[in-house]
Amino acid sequence: MSTTRRPASNRRAPASASGPAPQPGSSSSTAPRPAAPAAAAGPVTKLRKPVFTTVDKLEPMTEGNNLVARVLSARTVLDKPLPNLTSFRRTQQVAECLVGDHTGTVLFTARNHQIELVKPGNTVIFRNARIDMFKDTMRLAVDKWGLIEVIEEPAGFKVNEDNNVSKVEYELVNVVPEKSKKPEKANVKPEKANVKPEERY
Repeated sequence: MSTTRRPASNRRAPASASGPAPQPGSSSSTAPRPAAPAAAAGPVTKLRKPVFTTVDKLEPMTEGNNLVARVLSARTVLDKPLPNLTSFRRTQQVAECLVGDHTGTVLFTARNHQIELVKPGNTVIFRNARIDMFKDTMRLAVDKWGLIEVIEEPAGFKVNEDNNVSKVEYELVNVVPEKSKKPEKANVKPEKANVKPEERY
């Protein structure tokens, strides 16, 4: 029994692992898709640098005060226990802390966890602090919109303890805006024309 070889032209090419080779002009051919354009970046907002002030420039009922101060003393004025059902804290604590810089001192009202930050000897940064009025005097305070930062390095200034702005009493004065006065009409009687009857015609 004899065996004959097929000519090379009649042999089939082995199928590739990815399937049969696409024919030119065929709809099943896969061409590389162009890369999708990157999304346009939105406008970049620049953050403003905080403007720092000093103790002597604090004014009543103001907000957004940023200042660096050193804690001189702290005194607890309230330590009230709270029921566990109304709050996750066991007690409500309030302390009055005397802080200051090279221009003067002011009393800061520390509440709960803030007391651990404003210990005597610490140098702190008050950000977005406000001025509350207590018995007609100023008190520095920081609410949930503010921040207290403790600086590891000691303050490079000497606190001016002679100028305590919390000892200055303010008086609330109601200023009534003046009503705009209407211009008075001139009380001038029109003069009668001195015309003779025969001159009218």
